Amino acid sequence: MSEASTLIASDDPVLNTDFATEMLRQMRALDSYGAYDNYTPAKILEPFVVTKAMKREIPIIGDPDEIIVARVKVFYNAIAALIEKECGLMAVPMMNISHEGFGRVLITVGKLVVVDRTLRDIHRFGFESLSKMKDEADKLLSVALNLVGKYSDVAGL
Repeated sequence: MSEASTLIASDDPVLNTDFATEMLRQMRALDSYGAYDNYTPAKILEPFVVTKAMKREIPIIGDPDEIIVARVKVFYNAIAALIEKECGLMAVPMMNISHEGFGRVLITVGKLVVVDRTLRDIHRFGFESLSKMKDEADKLLSVALNLVGKYSDVAGL
């Protein structure tokens, strides 16, 4: 059960960040049967790393399975939790995905929409590396926090 991850090094510095900690917290929250209890952090986050070669092998025909949808939710829930941690206001993620794998994610703080992302091909949801996933999360977090700071009166509603 505790086999090493081949896509993420166990000493990857990204694993020590607040973002990785929150991602692990979100993944473990989904694990109602304790399957991740003996997994290393790298092994738990490995499904989020999908290389270009791996993406080419994934068919886009058919419904996205529940596991992939859960991974998308974990990613945006982690961003919402970090927004909440930084600004002290409740951040609420909302996700709507069609049976074809297309949809939208919104994260609101009060009445303010701080993240609005269109999702396409969630069958292939993933990032080239853990650091690219963190970079994307940092970019979304930065924009969201700037919006909260700029429109704090709306965010506080």
